[in-house]
Amino acid sequence: MAKIIPDVSRTFSEYLLLPGLTKRDNIPSNVSLQAPLAAYAGAEAPRLCINNPFVTASMQAVSGVEMAISLARQGCLAFIYCSQPIDRQASMISRVKTHKAGFVESDSNLKPEDSLADAVALTRRSGHSTMPVTHDGSKNGKFLGIITDKDFWEFEDDLQARVSEFMTPKESVVYGDSGVSLHEANSLLRKHKKECLPVLDQDGCLQALVFKKDYIDHRRNPYELLDSKKRLVVGAGINTHDYKERVPALLEAGADVLAFDSSDGYTEFQRDAALWIREKFGDRAVIGGGNVVSGTGFRYLAEEAGLDFVKVGIGGGSICITREQKGIGRGQASALLNVVAERDRLYNDTGRYVPVCSDGGLANDTQIIIALAMGADFVMMGRYFAMTNESPTPKVSISGRMYKPYWGEGSNRARNWQRYALDDEMNLKFEEGIDGYVPIVGSVKDVLDVTIVKLRSTMCNIGALNLKEFREKAVLTRISEQSFIEAGTSNVVRLDRDISLDV
Repeated sequence: MAKIIPDVSRTFSEYLLLPGLTKRDNIPSNVSLQAPLAAYAGAEAPRLCINNPFVTASMQAVSGVEMAISLARQGCLAFIYCSQPIDRQASMISRVKTHKAGFVESDSNLKPEDSLADAVALTRRSGHSTMPVTHDGSKNGKFLGIITDKDFWEFEDDLQARVSEFMTPKESVVYGDSGVSLHEANSLLRKHKKECLPVLDQDGCLQALVFKKDYIDHRRNPYELLDSKKRLVVGAGINTHDYKERVPALLEAGADVLAFDSSDGYTEFQRDAALWIREKFGDRAVIGGGNVVSGTGFRYLAEEAGLDFVKVGIGGGSICITREQKGIGRGQASALLNVVAERDRLYNDTGRYVPVCSDGGLANDTQIIIALAMGADFVMMGRYFAMTNESPTPKVSISGRMYKPYWGEGSNRARNWQRYALDDEMNLKFEEGIDGYVPIVGSVKDVLDVTIVKLRSTMCNIGALNLKEFREKAVLTRISEQSFIEAGTSNVVRLDRDISLDV
């Protein structure tokens, strides 16, 4: 007969934190939310850390280029989804890596004989209002000048006139020579009160642009996640089917982190793929995998596959129906607690620390906090980010309110056959995800700011200044149905919900 585990499968909503001693230095500004993303041994530093413990699920409705850029600027990480052709995913990775605060290759260039109409069309197509003018209109052509939308009036000037008549010629442009440091380039911008500094090689050809707005962006985002070349850090989802073709292309494009996207990662397929990547590319990329819901599954992937981090959770996502379709899974709190205990045993046994990612089952900020208190090093979310302005799906008006489409990678809409197929017949016999809509709640920065403020405040209540201290000092209590009700408002009239006022 089947083995029955005696404990009940529990969720985050069944727990509360007990306050600890708040000391004088337990103030939000002293709290660090840095989390390891790569496995490490003993006292050595992890190869990669994130500055805030939040990453996106590898989903079509969540992780696009704009999302990846916005998250890296907030010290977090996005995983560009793998349910698309290899070249398209690699192109998305490349776009994130080239969109950095620093030296930027120009992708909006004109020739001197082009018309103002060409300049207007280029601005509308690219979204950029500053356009270098080169002899052949290429990004590395001989630099002749620069034109911006401030140099002409779209609705007053003759749009058939040549760009050369309105551009600022090279002789009047402040520029830097190839080899100039970023600090020196920004100093030139400040000294000459310019918005853009072209960088030219010894032959006068355009090499890069440095923008004042990128400097300001960086100063306003002190937790920005950058690689050794000052480029934004980005992750990529991979599968166990075409990894031998996909992984080399993604690494060539600049992917910093790879993560297997699978509803059940406790498989020899994932182990074999992880070992192949490690053999071919060593530590060139951080490799994560999963998903698992038991300590046994974690130990297998951490030891046998040598993964850098392991994702926990099956069937807990807001659009995931794996549990009801296949009868597999576990309450997210129970799964996380079991895996975290095994992670700590592995560390005590071997001295190797393998970070744990709690993936799914997070309905609100409180549950995010509970997951981190239970021992997750960082959390992965889909719906949370799908509701932001930066998610890649279009806005839709429903009954006067703005929504965005949101669907699971196990739905027919995703057409992500490789994620679930276990045989050669590449089609989806049944769905493990649904297709729906989520309300738009604002920008990534606005949403994360609120969550981070709550998390820092709770950590101060516990007496913790970092996430390691938080999980070590956390004391959790189970709550009853009545105490859950007690936690809400009662015996008062909520004007914003219960009655309408005529003003």
